[in-house]
Amino acid sequence: MSVAVLSDAGAQAYLPKTDDEIVEVLPARGESWLEIRYLRKQVAAKPNDLEPALALVRRYIELGRAESDPRYFGYAEAALAPWLTVAQPSAEVLTLRATLFQNRHEFPAALEYLHWALARQPRLAQAWLTRAAILEVQGQHADALNSCLPLLKLAEPLIGQVCLNSILSVSGQLDTAYRQLARAVSAAHSAAPADQQWALTTLAEMAERMGNNDAADGYYRQALQMPRCNGYLLATYADYLLDRNRFQDVVELLANDTRADGLLLRLTFAEIALRLPTAAVHIDALTARFAASRMRGDTSHQGDEARFLLHVLNQPESALALAQKNWDVQREPRDARIFLEAALAAGKNPQPLLAFLTESKLQDARLQTLLAQIGGGRI
Repeated sequence: MSVAVLSDAGAQAYLPKTDDEIVEVLPARGESWLEIRYLRKQVAAKPNDLEPALALVRRYIELGRAESDPRYFGYAEAALAPWLTVAQPSAEVLTLRATLFQNRHEFPAALEYLHWALARQPRLAQAWLTRAAILEVQGQHADALNSCLPLLKLAEPLIGQVCLNSILSVSGQLDTAYRQLARAVSAAHSAAPADQQWALTTLAEMAERMGNNDAADGYYRQALQMPRCNGYLLATYADYLLDRNRFQDVVELLANDTRADGLLLRLTFAEIALRLPTAAVHIDALTARFAASRMRGDTSHQGDEARFLLHVLNQPESALALAQKNWDVQREPRDARIFLEAALAAGKNPQPLLAFLTESKLQDARLQTLLAQIGGGRI
């Protein structure tokens, strides 16, 4: 996808031009807020009781993912901090700390905490699941698969099947993984809604990589009907819509979800394509947000920033440099895609990526078009 530049954006913080301008829509104080207030009261009433604290931290993480609001992860860290200072933090505490490192893409630290957690409680399913997810993101598929295997006995059946087949799907067994997971979803009538949504999203991604776009759209729509849509689902479906030039659908999907940089980026792509006046405002806001992330040393948005540099600011060399740094940290299909796109735009050969694709046997119809351009002599 390539879109034109509508605004010259500097690295200055964005200031509203009028008092009436809406910069951000905060989440309504509804059922989730009441639940958080109740949990906080429980923690205050029982400051030496671990279970209320764990419940509060887990709920903050769930809300951070569901609402794409990074503030909730900060609240989770603050609530968890006292329990990390005890002489022997529990395996659950260590796993939640790893989850917070995972959210910031500080994967080595997350894996270290998971190692400690599993040493203390080898049958802790959440620790195995988090470990598998991190290793998959890093492209360490064999180790990730080994972390999924315990889940077949320790977790609900659908969880183990999603973990296992997600990894198989990016390591040369896409068709088999797709069929196996589709059967598991059909049989998982009593699975938790969040687990069903995760499975449907994974199925949609598999179908998209296979080039089966109608099936992908169907699975995305089913996932969106589940309660508490998360930021990952919204971003992935938005990418699907952008690839099909369904820009108005992207605007409708993300208009009220601009707190997360990745969602605002995708909304901005659609606004640029539709020549909406809000695009210029959002380009300025994204420039300021990415600059602030760099100042904080936050590397979790490098892939999205590379897309911003390439497709909005038309800076292929800078985009390629950032895409390469991002590739050093995480190696999912979307990371491969921006690396390839930036390399093509800059006229460079992404040799580390090409070697990984050959070794991993990753199958993705979207990447094949890009790879054909490299093989066809554009680079």
